[in-house]
Amino acid sequence: MSKFLASILFFLCAIPAVAAGRLECGSVKSKYLPAPVGYCALLPPSYDAQPARKFPVLYFLHGLGGDQSFLVTSGAWNIIEDAQERKRIAEFVLITPQANSSFYVNSRDGRVRYEDFFIRDFIPRMEKQFHLLGTRNARAVDGVSMGGYGALRFAFKYPQMFVAVAAHMPTLLEQLPRGSSDAGLPPFLGAAFGRPLDEAYWKANTPFVFARTQALGGLKIYVDCGDRDDFGFDAGTAALDKLLTARHISHEFHIYLGRHDWEFVAQHLEQSLKFVSDAFGARQPTSRYPE
Repeated sequence: MSKFLASILFFLCAIPAVAAGRLECGSVKSKYLPAPVGYCALLPPSYDAQPARKFPVLYFLHGLGGDQSFLVTSGAWNIIEDAQERKRIAEFVLITPQANSSFYVNSRDGRVRYEDFFIRDFIPRMEKQFHLLGTRNARAVDGVSMGGYGALRFAFKYPQMFVAVAAHMPTLLEQLPRGSSDAGLPPFLGAAFGRPLDEAYWKANTPFVFARTQALGGLKIYVDCGDRDDFGFDAGTAALDKLLTARHISHEFHIYLGRHDWEFVAQHLEQSLKFVSDAFGARQPTSRYPE
């Protein structure tokens, strides 16, 4: 038995017996990526009991150092199931794909085309494999740290695909620090933006680019960050709030007490889930995947 499967079984056993949801994990191969990509889907209590029913889906993107098992190993599943069982949020499927340190973009060297994989391959596959509605009004994206960056970028670049986006302590830097090409920032960003860091490529791919240009009026947006974020992402989050406000784009923005850690996310996770749940209840036009 692999270490990954063993860890999943361990955490499954640790979940209270009253939990009625189910975890399903697997992997997919794609022409856009050099290796198979793991994923885990959290299926709500009614998923197996009502096989003819189709559900909304929230794609939840993990942060740097995490993987597809993030929602289980972090303890988030308990928060999610408790909120669903107490009817504080609607039942929907959550799917987390493995992303390594890709930052959810097509890498500068073209070897890891993660954006193409996620938008053109992964989402259509998941919506065929699971009982999902597969429409814009039933599709949202959320994320933590690097995953928050990815969630905002996907939703801002492809607003026709998502009814809502939420991001906890997203990796937002409106401007790179001076001297970042030879400071400690490139190892933090990984190889996604080039080695050495290609500053122009980084600037061309931040969520700010699409927040400035795209029509986002129909997108529900939630962002939060700690006031003592260890990497200064509270400043980037505040800059995004300022930009969206200047464009008169409705959004929910919070700077709470806290640092850049799981404790902060756990305190506010249900709030973003409720935000997404409410968005699923709103009527929105459907749309197709990008051609």
